[in-house]
Amino acid sequence: MKNFLIGMLLITATVACSDDDTLNNNPNLLDVNVNFQIDLSLPQYNSLNFPSSPVYVPNYGNGGVVIMKSGTDAFVAYDAADPNHPRKNECVAMEVDGVQLYCSCEGNTYDLFTGGVVEGEEEDLEYPLFRYRVVSSGNGLLNVRN
Repeated sequence: MKNFLIGMLLITATVACSDDDTLNNNPNLLDVNVNFQIDLSLPQYNSLNFPSSPVYVPNYGNGGVVIMKSGTDAFVAYDAADPNHPRKNECVAMEVDGVQLYCSCEGNTYDLFTGGVVEGEEEDLEYPLFRYRVVSSGNGLLNVRN
């Protein structure tokens, strides 16, 4: 019985610690470190005080990062590079279109609430948007990291 409980504990720990990042399996995105802070009191981030008003932050991740307030105290952040095609010089970052990201090179559209595919030229797009963690550190500061 003791060995059974230890075995179950090890299995639970292994499953709980598994990596859920799709980046490891996505050949279209580079493995880059993202770790920055947003001050919501600054004018360029003012729209993040309101739901459904995304903000593009350049120079982070593969194609910049898009951050959006998705609820009362909830935020989402995604890499702005299209996860379903290799990076191209003419098409590094997607465009914000309301609460969606649109890739002008491939015609792919993604939902900023879920990160899922809304529409694409190919039948089955394999990868959703790559999501970053957003943690509120209080006093109107957000930490965005992977």
